Amino acid sequence: MLAFKLAYRNLIGAGLRTWLNVSVLSLAFVLIIFYNGMIDGWNRQGRSDTQEWEVANGQYWHPEYDKLDVYTIKDANQELNKEAEEQVKNDDVMPMLIQQATIYPQGRMQSILLKGIPANQTILKLPAGHLKNDSNTLPVIIGQRMSEATQLQVDDRVLLRWRDKNGTFDAHEVAVASVFHCDVPGIDNGQVYVDYSVMQEMMGFDNRATLLVTAKEEPGEIAEWEFKDLDFLLAELDQMIESKKGGGIVLQAVLLLIALLAIFDTQVLSIFRRQKEIGTYVALGLTRGQVVGIFTVEGGMHSILAALLGAVYGIPFFLWLDTVGLSFGTVDVGITIAEVIYPYYSIGLIFSTTLLVVFAATLVSYLPARKIARMNPTEALKGKIQ
Repeated sequence: MLAFKLAYRNLIGAGLRTWLNVSVLSLAFVLIIFYNGMIDGWNRQGRSDTQEWEVANGQYWHPEYDKLDVYTIKDANQELNKEAEEQVKNDDVMPMLIQQATIYPQGRMQSILLKGIPANQTILKLPAGHLKNDSNTLPVIIGQRMSEATQLQVDDRVLLRWRDKNGTFDAHEVAVASVFHCDVPGIDNGQVYVDYSVMQEMMGFDNRATLLVTAKEEPGEIAEWEFKDLDFLLAELDQMIESKKGGGIVLQAVLLLIALLAIFDTQVLSIFRRQKEIGTYVALGLTRGQVVGIFTVEGGMHSILAALLGAVYGIPFFLWLDTVGLSFGTVDVGITIAEVIYPYYSIGLIFSTTLLVVFAATLVSYLPARKIARMNPTEALKGKIQ
């Protein structure tokens, strides 16, 4: 307790020098929390959007299907067994058939993935209700990115060509029934959606699917299908988040080192100028270890004051940011990222950041304070260092 009282008195007595160090350290403290909160918010939103629009609670794949290998798509489908059909009837899973096709917008040829989904599905947020065919027109839905790439809008018509199970080419004019907007490029770029039953007829199939999207939070096994959990389906997003966190560590380390360097220099100067005070402490009966503790606590208290100062302007800033979010505009960068990201500040993030700053400030304060243990009290009272 004595060390804390003396350290607090000395810090307040130092005046402007103390508050300059505290201000720099508090800025580093707030920026570390801000950056990590932004990454965590991006991660939470990205995972939520991907689940809602693409993967739900997991997928069952045909054993030969590989979404990164286009040569597996044509034959990677199979007839639904009784177990799968039963779950489809109960709306526990949604079948999806994927095949390659070609469209000709404005006379140009563009290869696409044609995906068949049930018009009455509710597992994904895709507006499949627009796929209901009430006329001779074959309706399809596309995403905003696909719309911009092909210059197709709602009610526009375009020629669609595909190859059926026998390898025979066929074509039909389709109409864009809806253009949906989402933040998941994996279900948008180069993809056109059509009703599942209609696609079965187009391909000459009978109740076949490439994959099954499940709504169950604890899905079990379905014979003849390989289950892919969220860890597998969201691996690319997780890797992106980890890489961004790794890159942010460099910036955070630089900010923290700048603040800690100021504290280190202050402690070195303080020990040099306060030799008589150190000698007086020892003469009054304090051990060298206790005197080292006083100066170490004094330096470490910079981090406590920095946390308090950071809370004064950091909390209102974080609350405001949580309301308005951080806008990234509509730029398509090819990864799942919302136009507006709302940072997420967890208790663990705040606690770990506070612990890191306090530990680092205490450590850099202890390093120069070790010299006190080697000082001669008599010489220190005279203001001389051996």
